[in-house]
Amino acid sequence: MISGADFYHVMTAMVPLYVAMFLAYCSVKWWKIFSPEQCSGINRFVALFAVPLLSFHFISSNDPYAMNFHFIAADSLQKMIILVALALWSNLTRRGSLEWTITLFSLSTLPNTLVMGIPLLKGMYGDASGTLMVQIVVLQCIIWYTLMLFMFEYRGAKLLISDQFPDTAGDGRAKAMPPTSVMTRLILIMVWRKLIRNPNTYSSLIGLIWSLVSFRWHVAMPAIIAKSISILSDAGLGMAMFSLGLFMALQPRIIACGKSTAAFAMGVRFFVGPAVMAAASIVVGLRGTLLHIAIVQAALPQGIVPFVFAKEYNVHPDILSTG
Repeated sequence: MISGADFYHVMTAMVPLYVAMFLAYCSVKWWKIFSPEQCSGINRFVALFAVPLLSFHFISSNDPYAMNFHFIAADSLQKMIILVALALWSNLTRRGSLEWTITLFSLSTLPNTLVMGIPLLKGMYGDASGTLMVQIVVLQCIIWYTLMLFMFEYRGAKLLISDQFPDTAGDGRAKAMPPTSVMTRLILIMVWRKLIRNPNTYSSLIGLIWSLVSFRWHVAMPAIIAKSISILSDAGLGMAMFSLGLFMALQPRIIACGKSTAAFAMGVRFFVGPAVMAAASIVVGLRGTLLHIAIVQAALPQGIVPFVFAKEYNVHPDILSTG
């Protein structure tokens, strides 16, 4: 059971973030402070500065030598099961698409562990669960957000190539398409060039390297560097919620994707994800409190960072804003 003090701690962590979202919503919907172009600039700042530095902060401050590998294995297995299922659906059915694969993967596997998971689970199961939530966040930043960026960039490269080689040219004759191997290599080269210029890639890699070094040899980060990073990383969560509020205010209705799509998204978020997590946890061998923690964290609302990426790449941000 959660005591009154624990509930207060949860609210202390969550309410300020939703205040930021509400202020952003009001600033566009009623006060008309920001234009759509300015909102787009704010979202780009969040995607390219605030989120990478926030990721670096969590990765670099996590001890990689003291992680609960059974818990991490269950979380990874859940994501792999869903990713494989979505890949098969996307390639073997007409209704499948890369856009929906990315969106459904985000909905079912990337909960709001950082904002809600840490205070809520600490209140329910103690401080040890908070450490487990940090480990989940670190793995999200290193592997799963990077994978999402790869899929977003892969989609963008495919769209660009298809524009260069449409089915028919202006005179009605089909353009000659390069061989499949050449197309695949070209797309992967384009994706690679995009990823190596993306700050999120560097933040995850450098953060992991620093954590391995610092916790192995007990090296402290210089105070000047640490404070230079924290001044923006501390604003990461608030700015991400602010960006979400701006997006919601720009839509003609609060539930931007419609009631039926929102209900479907919530079903994926709160039923499919936790169900697969329960199965994966049992397969790995989690029992008792660890099993409960794994299922509860999988049933948290949608994460903020996937929405920021979806908005940046314009892939179903309306759905992720309601999940």
